[in-house]
Amino acid sequence: MSRAGQALFTAIALLALPAAAQAHRLDEYLQATTFSLARDQIALHLRLTPGVDVASGLIHQIDRNGDGSLSASEQKSYVTHIMQTLSLSLNGQSGHLRVQAMAFPSLAEMQMGTGVIDLALTMRAHFRQGNNHLAYHNQGDGPDTVWLVNCLLPQDPAIHVTRQYRAADQSSYELNFSVSMP
Repeated sequence: MSRAGQALFTAIALLALPAAAQAHRLDEYLQATTFSLARDQIALHLRLTPGVDVASGLIHQIDRNGDGSLSASEQKSYVTHIMQTLSLSLNGQSGHLRVQAMAFPSLAEMQMGTGVIDLALTMRAHFRQGNNHLAYHNQGDGPDTVWLVNCLLPQDPAIHVTRQYRAADQSSYELNFSVSMP
């Protein structure tokens, strides 16, 4: 695929992702992940959107003390739980994800099905010259979980996405890419 074709595909995918996150079904917990590759790290952006029918169960899971608010420690605990459901490896080596940022919506937004839990995670990376392989698996957070996953077009001209593989439900994802060194 030409560079212009890749850019067009990425633009269309990015435009569709937020729309899909807001138009998901009421009885699902949508977990949308985008990857961004940089020379020294892999960034994951997760947007977690519970539908109206599953929001109360998720709120109960996060709000451990049942006081009707999501404290900073409850939010952090839930993010830790989410991170335990994810696996990421680069060239067969498991990586350690770090939280760069997290934002939780209001309980009212979650109950209306419009609240998005927004997580920015990173993994330090040392790409090798030539072909590289990234593997990602999201175990989800219950039977109502649905997934979307994609990679953004790398900004570094030395990094080239060569192939993406997704499980039919998109809970597993593999990315082949090459790195050319100057």
